[in-house]
Amino acid sequence: MLANTDLQDSRLANAWAELHNYAVAGNPLHADSHRLAFADPEFLLRRETRGIRFQLELLKPDLEQGAQGIDHTVVVYGSARFVAPEEAAQQLDDARASGDARRIALAERAVKNARYYDLARQFARHVAEYSQSRPAPERLYICTGGGPGIMEAANRGAHEAGALTLGMNISLPHEQSGNRYISPALSFKFHYFALRKMHFMMRAKALVAFPGGFGTLDELFEVLTLVQTGKAKPVPIVLCGCEFWKRLIDFDLLVEQGTISEEDLQLFHYTDDPAEAWAIIRDFYEL
Repeated sequence: MLANTDLQDSRLANAWAELHNYAVAGNPLHADSHRLAFADPEFLLRRETRGIRFQLELLKPDLEQGAQGIDHTVVVYGSARFVAPEEAAQQLDDARASGDARRIALAERAVKNARYYDLARQFARHVAEYSQSRPAPERLYICTGGGPGIMEAANRGAHEAGALTLGMNISLPHEQSGNRYISPALSFKFHYFALRKMHFMMRAKALVAFPGGFGTLDELFEVLTLVQTGKAKPVPIVLCGCEFWKRLIDFDLLVEQGTISEEDLQLFHYTDDPAEAWAIIRDFYEL
């Protein structure tokens, strides 16, 4: 049970987040020249101190990961909207009971997409089980965007294997909290997408992308561009869900139009099998 002092400390720490949300909503805070600079929310939330906030968002997760011995990660992207198979099945049962045709159609789609949740969970378990048997400096840790859906599935697979697992959440207008399978000391929250992207890449030894929306595509093309241009070292990039990715993006068209070279198609791999996705990574590093 938490002592009163712990509760008070927690409330004080969380008050900073509330102050930030208050300011972002357009409510000016009252300046006080006598406050210490690092204890003055009005000062720290100014436009002119944005660079300092960048530094802090870069530094805090970096220090904590170092303290936990996290040197190498496998980053998993994918939709936040896909649910676990058991939840999808319940949605379908409830929809059928309601007799609502649109609701039934949506629930049937959820059941179809739930297989990706299961595949992400299986993939993360492969990584975690291998890493658990390796010396600490050689371990690979699953890292996700920290939210629900595919992110939850990957964190869940690693957690069930007894491994530490990371989540890099982002502060959004529709508040999103870290899923329950992230290791508590490795559940980070970012305000700036740019700093979050940097942390995804700083320790990444592989990227595995499951079907997703704008966020997944944003992160995928960020990594492809960094590797293609030589700004980042080559890493395995695996697209899980062949039918989805090949229908969504016609990479061959980019080659035909001369916007990318044919060699760029070697930057990534397709698969529908989580074991094959893990094998691609293992082969790349000769594990």
